[in-house]
Amino acid sequence: MIKPKRLKRGDRVAIVSLSWGGLGDAQFIHKFDIAKRRLVDDFGLEVVAMPHALLGSDFVAKHPELRAKDLMDAFRDKSISAIFSSIGGDDTIRTLPYVDFDVIRSNPKIFMGYSDSTINHLMMYKAGLVSFYGPTIMCEFSEYVKMFDYTKSAVKDILFSVSTDYSLIPSPEWSDDHILWDEKNVSTPHKMKENGRGYEIIHGSGCTEGHLLGGCIDVFLMANGTEIWPSLEEWNGAILFIETSEDKPSPEFIKWTFRNLAAQGILSVIKGIIVGKPKDETYYEEYKSAIIQVVSFEEKIESLPIFYNVNFGHAKPIAIIPYGIMAQLNCECKTIRFLESATV
Repeated sequence: MIKPKRLKRGDRVAIVSLSWGGLGDAQFIHKFDIAKRRLVDDFGLEVVAMPHALLGSDFVAKHPELRAKDLMDAFRDKSISAIFSSIGGDDTIRTLPYVDFDVIRSNPKIFMGYSDSTINHLMMYKAGLVSFYGPTIMCEFSEYVKMFDYTKSAVKDILFSVSTDYSLIPSPEWSDDHILWDEKNVSTPHKMKENGRGYEIIHGSGCTEGHLLGGCIDVFLMANGTEIWPSLEEWNGAILFIETSEDKPSPEFIKWTFRNLAAQGILSVIKGIIVGKPKDETYYEEYKSAIIQVVSFEEKIESLPIFYNVNFGHAKPIAIIPYGIMAQLNCECKTIRFLESATV
């Protein structure tokens, strides 16, 4: 895998809207202003929105080719060091016909996003580039009052620093409140709860190592069968990381998707699974039961380590998970470690 250069103060970051274009809508543009100011003040970055990123949800929905053009142009632009997704959505897959994998491969740089951006990450993976499942502009970077310390630290530790032997630790707190995106709420802080559970080892034992590969499980169906869906050889030896979206898919959906992964042979060749904290902890126990039913009782894969309740994706707050780098799961110590730096 090609590793992008790590960020430093003064670097230029491009903002792209590759799925939902709400960042440019009149009622949400203040979120862009908050994120831009935070990226400048807290991280020392210069921010540029790509030409179509702020044209609004109606325009962006009608032009997947222009969304892809923004992404390709951001990769081609030598002055840009990183590309941050504005938010997820549900139709990034429509940009696939317009993506040039050679452009990505020839111009390695940081790409970050989550949720529907899983599609973009699989594009990067096909191109051989390490990418970063992490914060977006409309959510984490533009949180009202302040950015979560846990997430802010992850950005600095993973994108700005050498991350070899980095420990992905549980967040000491979390939130399930829902603050309406409205300028009248910009002074409303999140109500935080103690994260007393920490990581749960719901299956397996011992210590395992593998390359990180996965994303939002809701999105897998859209990628499955396309040129960006990893081959069984690419899944071989991987640590699968999965999380669920704000749509809170049913436990049955999780069970069916895991059965699909089993039918593809993926569950038989991976080294471990990392499962994100469910949104608002909805279906917290039910998701565990669905996963165990398929992995243990149906497929009888008794030794596969499965870490549960990890802070990434649609949880609050979230960490960053880099695609393609080697990681270690230690069930006895309940630790997740990155064995190599994700940047150079």
